[in-house]
Amino acid sequence: MTGFVMTQVSTPIIGQAAWLLGKVMDGIYRVMNGVFGIQNIGICIILLTVVIYTLMIPLTIKQQKFSKMSAAMNPEIQKIQKKYQGKKDQASMEKMQEETQLVYEKYGVSPTSGCLPMFIQFPFLWAMWYVIRGIPAYVSQVKDVYTPLIEGITSTNGWQKIMESIGEAKPILMDPSKYDYSNTNILIDVLYKFQSSTWETLKEGFPALQSTIESTMAQLEKMNNFLGLNIAEAPLNLIKDGFSAGAFGIVIAALMIPIFAGLTQYLSVKMVPQNNGNTDQENQVAATMKTMNITMPLLSVFMCFTMPTGLGLYWITSAVVRMVQQFFINKHLSKMPMDELIEQNMEKAAKKRENKKKVESQYVNEMAQKKGRKIEKSRSAEEEKALEAKLENARKLNENAKEGSLASKANMVKKFNESNK
Repeated sequence: MTGFVMTQVSTPIIGQAAWLLGKVMDGIYRVMNGVFGIQNIGICIILLTVVIYTLMIPLTIKQQKFSKMSAAMNPEIQKIQKKYQGKKDQASMEKMQEETQLVYEKYGVSPTSGCLPMFIQFPFLWAMWYVIRGIPAYVSQVKDVYTPLIEGITSTNGWQKIMESIGEAKPILMDPSKYDYSNTNILIDVLYKFQSSTWETLKEGFPALQSTIESTMAQLEKMNNFLGLNIAEAPLNLIKDGFSAGAFGIVIAALMIPIFAGLTQYLSVKMVPQNNGNTDQENQVAATMKTMNITMPLLSVFMCFTMPTGLGLYWITSAVVRMVQQFFINKHLSKMPMDELIEQNMEKAAKKRENKKKVESQYVNEMAQKKGRKIEKSRSAEEEKALEAKLENARKLNENAKEGSLASKANMVKKFNESNK
């Protein structure tokens, strides 16, 4: 079984998206290291988040436009639904669908317009999660840091039992019966999930590798240090270690990660225009959304306490980027009258229909031409067969011609000429 961190995710679509984002992350790290001499994963996470959300701006604007259009369409759609409420016969259902489709055509949108941007964004946002929680799998220079330590561990007698005992305990929790510890990638999976206490356990298990372990720890601390926090550690562990060491600055900074994650998530959701319900159904949807807008930020606070700080940093950055984008999107859409928005949608819909007709017409013409050529070929083949049959029939009639007829005399001349030859 493959690991969750070092081994790249192989889920269809999300795996391909993670591979692409991993390449971007690897490129960002190489540029930061090669050009600016900065080896900091936290900064790379922020830059990757900004790049991805910037590229998604067109999809976000499209989704927001559809939301604004829905506010105008919903009353008309609700009227149609009330008109056919309780009618389950096929004719009524078809009529309701037809009238609903006319409303969408009136506003120049399709029922899938609001879902499509979300479906496109989802694999990339989910892939971001895998990339950030598995940096060594996608950033080769980070993976290389572990290489000397892996070589030292695997060259020590009885290393596998030691690593398995460390890996099956907290905070790693990678059962040796499910993971192949002889696989180098699995070992990096285990090492990447190490906390401060786990490194001390590793030193006890491999006393001869103490200098290599300390060297690896120093390089990783430099890469993972962001504003004094180790982004590979969970804020809860940082708070405990900070209290034990009397480093209250670390405690406060670690505490701010989940708090800011929840606060920025809440503010980013509040900035998205909400559709005020005009019907009982819309009021129920609005109430559900309001509940989710409160529970989701609280859930992110809880998760950020127990997960690596790097993921909390990603959530904070993504929420801040969304707030900045939403501010300008709201400003842009507020200046755009509904009539102008509908006109733009109608023009786009008309162009799509025109392009679709052209494609269909071209396809029909091509098929007609192919069929015409096929008929022409079949006709010529049939004509040749008919001609051959006629010639064969004439030859047989000539051979059996009656004595004294023109055909019999022609045959006599033919035989005379052939004999003289």
